Amino acid sequence: MLKWLWLAASIVLLDLGTKWLATDMLDYAISVPVFPFFNFTLLHNTGAAFSFLAGAGGWQRWFFAILAVGISVMLVKWLASIKDDKWLAVAIALVLGGALGNLYDRVLFGYVVDFLHFYWGNNHFPAFNLADSAITVGAIMMALDIFRKPSEETTEKA
Repeated sequence: MLKWLWLAASIVLLDLGTKWLATDMLDYAISVPVFPFFNFTLLHNTGAAFSFLAGAGGWQRWFFAILAVGISVMLVKWLASIKDDKWLAVAIALVLGGALGNLYDRVLFGYVVDFLHFYWGNNHFPAFNLADSAITVGAIMMALDIFRKPSEETTEKA
């Protein structure tokens, strides 16, 4: 199933391309309205999801980078071990591509470029990027995979 690495590479390229466009075309922290619930807003996230540990003083840059490298290695090994499960292979490739896209930013800049900003009324959700979207979709697919097919243990006991 390593043939699915093309999907991970595509996610990385799309993510880096859109982050480059956002950085080039947007002013930092200035919202550009697109829809009544969505803006383009260029932000730099030095933390993890939802800016977790963003103000931790700088050590988190390398902590999250090392964590992303370790997880990426495990994902490639997992992908290599899959026989014929396209659903799971796509899920892993999405998470891998997203992790590598954000890793690139974190190592090069010390922060992750975010620019997709949704809100509802006065409730603003944290800005994110395509890598975050790929990670989220891949993680949801992995969670759904648990219910998609019976586990081997359940089948053996029946």
